Amino acid sequence: MSILKRQVLHSLILSFVLLIVFIVIFTFIFPLPDWQFFIRKEIMDIPLIVYIPFLTILIGMSGGAWAALPLRRKLNEIQSGVMDIEHGRLLDSHKMFNITELTGVWSGMVNVQEQINRRTKQSQKLVNEKAEEQEKRIQEIVSQERNRLARELHDSVSQQLFAASMMMSAINESKTGEESPIETKQLKMVEEMIHQSQLEMRALLLHLRPVALKGKTLKEGIHELLVELSNKVPMEVEWKVEEIALDKGIEDHLFRILQESVSNTLRHSKASSLEVLLIKRDSLVILRVMDDGIGFDSEKEKTGSYGLQNMQERALEIGGSFKIVSVPSKGTRLEVKVPMVETEGDEE
Repeated sequence: MSILKRQVLHSLILSFVLLIVFIVIFTFIFPLPDWQFFIRKEIMDIPLIVYIPFLTILIGMSGGAWAALPLRRKLNEIQSGVMDIEHGRLLDSHKMFNITELTGVWSGMVNVQEQINRRTKQSQKLVNEKAEEQEKRIQEIVSQERNRLARELHDSVSQQLFAASMMMSAINESKTGEESPIETKQLKMVEEMIHQSQLEMRALLLHLRPVALKGKTLKEGIHELLVELSNKVPMEVEWKVEEIALDKGIEDHLFRILQESVSNTLRHSKASSLEVLLIKRDSLVILRVMDDGIGFDSEKEKTGSYGLQNMQERALEIGGSFKIVSVPSKGTRLEVKVPMVETEGDEE
């Protein structure tokens, strides 16, 4: 039964009870013979005494409805609040009712919603922490596997390529000059293939097991990387690197971009020279990598190269811009520009 019907019914019962009490008191004060006036007096041919119960019913129903409607509206607000909780909408914590009990119910609903939100945040935090921990564990496993593959390639294939290169050098030195032009050409091709395989192997090792900064500054890391590269590959390597104070995350991303770029140069460019530039101009940090290799069609390569996409994503993550210009047979130039944003500590 709804609150409106219940309130009307209660009012009717109360009205009838009051009517009976009124009749008893009236009979006690005025004997029944004195009631002739109410019996004889007619309104619209109906005795006046008949109107008394009818008016009692009407007054009871009106009074009950008048008392129930405001309460019904407030209960509807409570019900709407429950639906808001079910759908995750926030309740008005400052809402007040002129009925103390309803205000207490609303406050309880607000507290329940706060507890639900608190537990939801805790659950989401646990899920995020679990996902981050799982991602970290996966990255560790991937890193370990990459290091294992790099060690195996270095100890087996890389050493075999080095041995093959030494053997080819010995063969070329021991030539008597009686070889046919075809044999000489074939030996030259084999030597070039071994040389290119060595370059690709070094690039692959650099890609599989990238050297981290590990406490070194970006300038120190770049210097160490390029010195090692110039000692291992027959390529002219030049660099100009300024000492720039950067956040650790920016340094790591720029260093990874340089490693990826050097790896691509070794594997694909067939370049004879490589130039690296790291400078600060105005409020920009500029990393530029240039080679004189065979180049490529940059528009076609952008859509299909994982390496280029990876470098571009790293540049965007630190708020920088990524640009690569390459012309077939003219070489390639990669440029990353990162704005230096002053922190509050720097401003003070």
